[in-house]
Amino acid sequence: MSSHPAAKAGEFSLTSVPAFWPMAMGAALVKTGAELYARNLRFVDEEIKLHDGLKPKLATPNKLRLDLRTMALRDYGDPGTGAIPTLVDAPHAGHTAMIADYHKGQSLVETLLESGNPHVVLTDWKSATPDMKDLEIDNYLADVVVAIDDLGGRVNMVGLCQGGWVSAMIAARFPEKINSLVLAGSPIDTDAGNGPIKRMAHTLPTSFYEELVEMGGGLMLGKYMLQGWKDMHPEAHYFKEHVDLFEHIDDPVYVAKEEVFESWYENPIDLPGRWYLQAITRLFKENRLAKGEFVALGRKLDLGDIKCPTYLLGGEADDITTPEQVLDAEKYIGTPKDQIVKKVVPGGHIGLFMGARTLKDHWPEIGRWIATR
Repeated sequence: MSSHPAAKAGEFSLTSVPAFWPMAMGAALVKTGAELYARNLRFVDEEIKLHDGLKPKLATPNKLRLDLRTMALRDYGDPGTGAIPTLVDAPHAGHTAMIADYHKGQSLVETLLESGNPHVVLTDWKSATPDMKDLEIDNYLADVVVAIDDLGGRVNMVGLCQGGWVSAMIAARFPEKINSLVLAGSPIDTDAGNGPIKRMAHTLPTSFYEELVEMGGGLMLGKYMLQGWKDMHPEAHYFKEHVDLFEHIDDPVYVAKEEVFESWYENPIDLPGRWYLQAITRLFKENRLAKGEFVALGRKLDLGDIKCPTYLLGGEADDITTPEQVLDAEKYIGTPKDQIVKKVVPGGHIGLFMGARTLKDHWPEIGRWIATR
């Protein structure tokens, strides 16, 4: 989880606004000849479309199973097989569940279905509205429990990023409900490693995050988080991506891929302010889950109560959730060592869930591992 380093809206500089770059480039380029002028217009039009004209869309056919206040629960495959459902808990960290069902041929949900799991279910988290600003972590945990009970009371749980600590909490609080557990890029031991998120959580005072929530009217606005993620790699987001688009503006395949990605990346969701501040303080500042001090749904959680087969997956170059933060879960959970699989794969954070190579080379094995539980 990250936030923009400026706590006041007025401190955002012009060059921090993504639209500034294409406008500045366009203003200079349109002075050239007619052919290049037309090309430049295509570039500017596409930039506007990428940053303000696309909406995220799930790639695989599905059916709405439950419509809860916090999420839409979506069925994939065949719920009538009698197999234990595989519940994918998408990241609840500012982006939509499209990360788990990104594109045909490049979808985690699709990969799990094709790897022996006939019934896959996805938590499609909703953007928080002002009346949801005071929802807590307990509210979201309770809705996950409702989802599991609606699915028959026992699932294979796949937690992605922030969905991983939610999954671990459910597995610790209700061990009988979880048949197997996959934690992918999930911050379980937030004191492990030395990533930028850990440094920010321990360096910036709680008042900084409280001011951001106050600026959002009680919500942690997705646009603030998006700005923070971009500022972790400013050259890539404020310069290189625009140059790359200009160079490939006549390549329909490249443009189509960019449109799919930006429809997800440029459309963040808002989070309840109270939920966000609880996550920042209790998980990322105080590391209560790993320490056995986190209270959820009325009881203190002990990760040692997790006894089910568990798969821990980290990204070698993940700078959001460093590999240590997920792999260190082995130290705390009660699963026998011979039923724990630990794996670090090439790539960064986003690539863990929707990278074409990771989906092709690693997730089918995980899918088969789930299916044989």
